Amino acid sequence: MADKFKFALAVLLLVAGIAGFYLLAEQAMILRVLAVMAGTALAAGVAWRTEQGQRFFVFARESATEAKKVVWPSRKETMQTTGMVFAFVVVMAVFLWLTDKSLEWLMYDLVLGWRKS
Repeated sequence: MADKFKFALAVLLLVAGIAGFYLLAEQAMILRVLAVMAGTALAAGVAWRTEQGQRFFVFARESATEAKKVVWPSRKETMQTTGMVFAFVVVMAVFLWLTDKSLEWLMYDLVLGWRKS
């Protein structure tokens, strides 16, 4: 029950920070942004104290660890793959243009006879 109360308090703090942004409409933008940031920071601090918050932060930490294990492609591999994608796009564009012009010629000139001069 305490976790539900803490989570509700965290949501209220977040909403209060966002509401502060709009309530301080006449103030400098820095104060408005600081209100949102303070509300978000306080909400995160309270949410961190809940069981769900602890699980979330453990999950986030493990996700960052897994992201560090990813083997990213080298610059050469990236450039080669990008070049192949661009070449494929050009080939497909030419193919679709030729198909469109062929169908246009077939329909308008041969079948319908609209373009005869």
